Amino acid sequence: MGAPEKLATSSNNSMQRVKVYRLNDDGKWDDQGTGHVTVDYLERSEELGLFVVDEEDNETLLMHRICSDDIYRKQEDTIISWRDSEFSSEIALSFQETTGCSYIWDHICNLQRNLHFDTIRNDSYHGANNELRELPAVELSTLPSILKVVVDGSVTDQLCVTELILHDQIFFRKLMDLFRVCEDLENKDGLHMIYKIVKGIILLNSPQIFEKIFSDELIMDIIGCLEYDMETPHVHHRNFLKDHVVFKEAIPIKDPLALSKIHQTYRIGYLKDVVLPRVLDESTLASLNSMIHSNNGMVVTLLKDDTTFIKELFARLKSPTTSPDSKRNLVFFLQEFCTLSKSLQVVQQLRLFRDLVNEGIFSVITDILQSEDKKLVLTGTDILIFSLNQDPTMLRSYVSRQEGVPLLGLLVKGMLTDFGDDMHCQFLEIIRSLLDSFSSGGQVRRDAIVEIFYEKHLDQVINVITSSCPPNGSKNSAKPEILMNICDLLCFCVLHHPYRIKCNFLLNGVVDKVLHLTRRKEKYLVVAAIRFIRTLISHNDEHLMSYIVKNNVFKPIVDAFICNGSRYNLLNSSVLELFEHIRKENIKTLLKYLIDTFWNELAKFDSLPSIQSLKLRYDQAQEHATNNQNNNTETRKRVDERGLEKEEEDYFNEDSDEEDSASMTRGGRIRTRPGPGVSNGSGGLVDYEDDEDDEDYKPPPKKHLEEDEGTLEFRLKRKFLAKKEETDIIKKRKLVGKTQTQKPKESVFATLCSTLSQTVLPSTTTSTTDNKSTNEENKSEESEAGKGVAQL
Repeated sequence: MGAPEKLATSSNNSMQRVKVYRLNDDGKWDDQGTGHVTVDYLERSEELGLFVVDEEDNETLLMHRICSDDIYRKQEDTIISWRDSEFSSEIALSFQETTGCSYIWDHICNLQRNLHFDTIRNDSYHGANNELRELPAVELSTLPSILKVVVDGSVTDQLCVTELILHDQIFFRKLMDLFRVCEDLENKDGLHMIYKIVKGIILLNSPQIFEKIFSDELIMDIIGCLEYDMETPHVHHRNFLKDHVVFKEAIPIKDPLALSKIHQTYRIGYLKDVVLPRVLDESTLASLNSMIHSNNGMVVTLLKDDTTFIKELFARLKSPTTSPDSKRNLVFFLQEFCTLSKSLQVVQQLRLFRDLVNEGIFSVITDILQSEDKKLVLTGTDILIFSLNQDPTMLRSYVSRQEGVPLLGLLVKGMLTDFGDDMHCQFLEIIRSLLDSFSSGGQVRRDAIVEIFYEKHLDQVINVITSSCPPNGSKNSAKPEILMNICDLLCFCVLHHPYRIKCNFLLNGVVDKVLHLTRRKEKYLVVAAIRFIRTLISHNDEHLMSYIVKNNVFKPIVDAFICNGSRYNLLNSSVLELFEHIRKENIKTLLKYLIDTFWNELAKFDSLPSIQSLKLRYDQAQEHATNNQNNNTETRKRVDERGLEKEEEDYFNEDSDEEDSASMTRGGRIRTRPGPGVSNGSGGLVDYEDDEDDEDYKPPPKKHLEEDEGTLEFRLKRKFLAKKEETDIIKKRKLVGKTQTQKPKESVFATLCSTLSQTVLPSTTTSTTDNKSTNEENKSEESEAGKGVAQL
């Protein structure tokens, strides 16, 4: 079946371009194809339906008869769906443009209304207008009857009247002719009656009627009719629209449909906001807003699709020969164009913005921000806000490059500039977005922007504070709103760039300079400075805390708190909250600093719970520190005593081992031979004598052994006498620390063990009598040494 003729055509087929979807048995939407949708008559029938024709092969993808019983749904401004009773399945049309969706939706609603009206007219409905087949003739004498038909009656009657007005092609023309006659004759009653009729027709809330009354042919007479409201003073709206409203084209718009929609949108807005603001109900107001939104989307679509229009716009903005007035109008047009683009779908908005970036919109804004016209500068910031809402990464990418560096400086300058009553926070918002460390995008770009800001603009911002506070403050100081914005920006930097605190805030004295704000008479600026300190200490950095204590940073804050006295205000609450944070987080450095330094002043406010809690926490911390110190001292003493007792015990054990080793050396058949260059007794190499040497071996004389034993006993007695003369701990340490020789006792013991490890057991040739005598000598020496120790 071929596609029938279209009822309506559009200058842009993309506005009716759709995808057809059908819901399958699995609950998923199947794509049936892409084509163009129209509303047309079914073949060999007077019924209307929806047709979707494939955009490639012109085959019919969908043919649906519009029925009054079907329930159609409009979703997200681009989707129309319904349940097809013929196929018992859900059908959905997804439109490429919102304007195309609105266009088809209005047709469907209009057709359903007509079908419903025909059904009511054929039924035995007993209403006020059930016998009405046409409207009364438009004459001065019939105005009361027309008013009754339009205003009185039920919802069904209003639907009937709407259809009669739409089918009567000359109704509005006759009514406007009668209005001009009454105005010429100054017939107040007739004019008042016509005002009520026109107002009633508007409240019928029909999009088709709106299209008629807002046309170029009728709109001025319609507004003239609405001037004669007897309940309000007469206002000459037509004179204002003719004499004061001038349509300016910053750049010529060649598309007639776009021009028509622009004019219509303005008239709808004027009628909604100026002429009938008290009369319109919510449903009518919503319909008018929908028309405005649809018209804006259509205008932007028509202009963005015209590539020559966009290129010509930016060529004029960049041209040095463009006059200041013309350039001003071009900037205002660009701002309005960006604002109207919000009527597009998100994908379409992003695509449009990327086209603007490719044309050089950021370089244009950089040039705008250098203007002396403050209104023009604020307009440029509005365009930047639009760019941030679309894709912030594009602006960051531009600013991080060399050509974008001046833009950041201009934004900082704008934040510090007084714009009078038009002062806004756009500059602050844009800078914060650029410095946001948690935003998406390249880390390298963000770091580059942050580096540029701290290197080139932080001092510039801080100097504004110091020059605006006493004693440096003067009449030319910055406005309080600017100083507030600076504090907000600094708090933002502390939160997002904590690694910059030491190198950029502490070393450069930024903290002390910000606290100059406590000298200002505006209490909210003092609170802003306290909020900055509160943000700083939230990081709980030890280096920062030491800086605060060393530089007595809290003194201006405490002074401001004392000067505020007992007044319960925001300043009082902010300082108490600061103290409460220090107490809850148990920041011991600041806690001790506050009480030790300022308690004499703060004691006057000890009735406040926060001050009481702060002092209590300080006392607890001091008590805890004292207890810990005492416990640590006692613990160290006990550890030292246990260690010394063990060392003393080890010492005596080691001396006994040394004596045993010495006895074995003297009594055994072991003999050392000094190595080359080493004197006897200095620890030479050990020789293993054979049996013949053992037979010739002669033990040292008994006199020498007795001398050795006497020497050992004398040294031990001298050590214990020295131990008696000093305290227990010193005696024990000296007992362990001194040895019989110049070497430490550990070395002596190690040497003896080494010597014993290299000895050889007596051979079998050695006589048993010699072994027994040697063992007996060793035992006798051990017993004598033990008796000596016991006597000492």
